[in-house]
Amino acid sequence: MANNGLIEKREHWSSRSAFIFASIGSAIGLGNIWRFPRICAENGGAAFLIAYVVALFTTGIPILILELAVGQKVQQATPGCFKKVKKNFEWIGWCIVGVGFMITTYYAVIMGWGCNYFIFSFTREWGAAPREFFYSTFLKTSPASALPGGWGKLSIPILIGTIVSWVFIIGCIWKGVKTVSKVVYFTVLAPWALLIIFVIRGITLPGAMDGLKYYLFLKAQSGYLLKASTWLNAYTQVFFSLSIGFGIMFAYGSFMNPKTSIVKNAFIIGISDSLTAFVGGLAVFCALGYLATPEGGGIAIESWMGSSLGICFVAYPTLINKLPLAGLFGPLFFLMLLTLAVDSAFSLVEAAIAPVEDKFKWRHKKAMFIVCALAFVLGFPHMFQSGLYWFDTLDNFMNQFGLAGACLIECIILGYVYRASKIRKDLKQNPENRLGIWWEWMILYISPLVLIFLIGHEVLERIKKSYEGYPRSVEFFGGWFVMILIAVVALIMTLLKTKTQAEKQE
Repeated sequence: MANNGLIEKREHWSSRSAFIFASIGSAIGLGNIWRFPRICAENGGAAFLIAYVVALFTTGIPILILELAVGQKVQQATPGCFKKVKKNFEWIGWCIVGVGFMITTYYAVIMGWGCNYFIFSFTREWGAAPREFFYSTFLKTSPASALPGGWGKLSIPILIGTIVSWVFIIGCIWKGVKTVSKVVYFTVLAPWALLIIFVIRGITLPGAMDGLKYYLFLKAQSGYLLKASTWLNAYTQVFFSLSIGFGIMFAYGSFMNPKTSIVKNAFIIGISDSLTAFVGGLAVFCALGYLATPEGGGIAIESWMGSSLGICFVAYPTLINKLPLAGLFGPLFFLMLLTLAVDSAFSLVEAAIAPVEDKFKWRHKKAMFIVCALAFVLGFPHMFQSGLYWFDTLDNFMNQFGLAGACLIECIILGYVYRASKIRKDLKQNPENRLGIWWEWMILYISPLVLIFLIGHEVLERIKKSYEGYPRSVEFFGGWFVMILIAVVALIMTLLKTKTQAEKQE
């Protein structure tokens, strides 16, 4: 960094392994534990895995390669990449950054829940009724019918937990890429080690095999591959899980040395993320299988399928109550959740900080504090008694419309305007980037068609009924209005001129 506060040279990852670990850490998050296993079980088990693998290789990894390649080539974050294609496209890049940024606002709050539960786990404060404790005592969830005006009271424990989460996030990115390059080894390897411990412990529990049958084989019928919902869920999970459409991989690619291999690393990241999700499912369903036995309380596995959050904050506390050495396994589980969450969280934040630095030529710490402070303030609605509904609605819209829409726009603009053939040609300058014509077909044809179908399907669903039956006003303010707001802010960010830019024009 120069002494005058302007950025003279873009930082690069300290090593190839640091980049790979950071990217894997971004991809591997809470969704691998609480979302993937439930969706897999509900959509045909082994049949869903087939759909997921197809989605991974036809859309997930191709778009991951696209984002990393363009970021590496342009050496700019997302808005700079789209501005490189055409000056008037900068606002599209800011829209993509905005989607990831809005996800950060509630992701940090969920981490705040995890911080509280880490403390609770030492004494098992949730008692004999973890479900009632989570919804009534901890969240104090207000009735959905009271929305949108009935926000309820601010939860001080969640506020404190969220502040602690932001302290950890800021600590991980304190010096930008330099700090991230160091912490990712712990934040990726630690949760994997803990996950293996839980799988080993889970397999030894009574009823574990019944749980695994439910996970993979109970609904494993070829008929599920003929259902649109199976493919819809598979592709959506791939987008969410691989961190594509957030703006993260454009930023991470921009920090790469121009000589670093893209293709090989993208396959390593995609496959590592998928394996983590699969193994996470083994741990979860071994536990649910045990809870279904008389010894575990006789709670049917089906009863846990309605809520992903329930698996982490209700099912596992219920399991921990019944395990020997509960005082050990409880803190270990929530430590695993926090280490899974933190690198996904700081990658989302870094994806917003990088373009702000590029735009205004600010020092890293200045951009970091402004971005983090704004995200913290915007996260306040999720800390009230009605926070669960706002989080649920925003999460659905950011994933089903935000991420899917971002990926569709990327395929169209980068594939057709910037040209996929040009990107592939640039990649092939590095002998390690062996990429066939299949990649162009995925970006130009397969991915856009799938994304148009997914978005169209979701629009029709929202026309038929509001999300989860919430009041239409909640759906509007928690979903549609936020999408409009992202676009408006994106236009404003594009129109803003830095002092240096204004002087050059004079």
